[in-house]
Amino acid sequence: MNPSTNDTVDLYPGPLLAQMARAAALRFGSDAAWARAAGLPKETLSRLKRAASCDLRTLAALAKAVGYTLTAAPAQGAAHMPERFDRDYEQMLLDLVAADDFDPAAWRAAGPAYFMGGLAVLLAGVRGADRERLLGLAETLHPGISTPEVFSAWLAASPLQPSRFLPMLEQVRG
Repeated sequence: MNPSTNDTVDLYPGPLLAQMARAAALRFGSDAAWARAAGLPKETLSRLKRAASCDLRTLAALAKAVGYTLTAAPAQGAAHMPERFDRDYEQMLLDLVAADDFDPAAWRAAGPAYFMGGLAVLLAGVRGADRERLLGLAETLHPGISTPEVFSAWLAASPLQPSRFLPMLEQVRG
């Protein structure tokens, strides 16, 4: 393998375009109109659907035209989640959250940045929470974590169960 290429990446523009196609069809009615809105010739979009690679700016322009954003999310894996998740760790998280401590250093010390950022996003949705501060903390810990795509991936991979954690937090807060 040539060291300047990465043959292990199996990602093509087509699947990303397919994710945006419904929004594009609703907004523009045709691929030609979508391409025009992105400032591209219609042939570019047609070619991208079959291409093995593309320019990131082109893909970003198409995404922006339909109200999407391109976001890098960590691959699901142990490095982004706590090595252990037991009742003691859960209690430590409850104590941290109940203290209303928004210091990123304290949150980083409590676990991997991706995991802790996702926890902050989860908490931002709780009634009465300081949503703005929690989302700011989340983005400081892991930029992009508050986007729906990345947060959905976090929810799917997280050992934390919101249906268990949030009622426990209510009890801790009294």
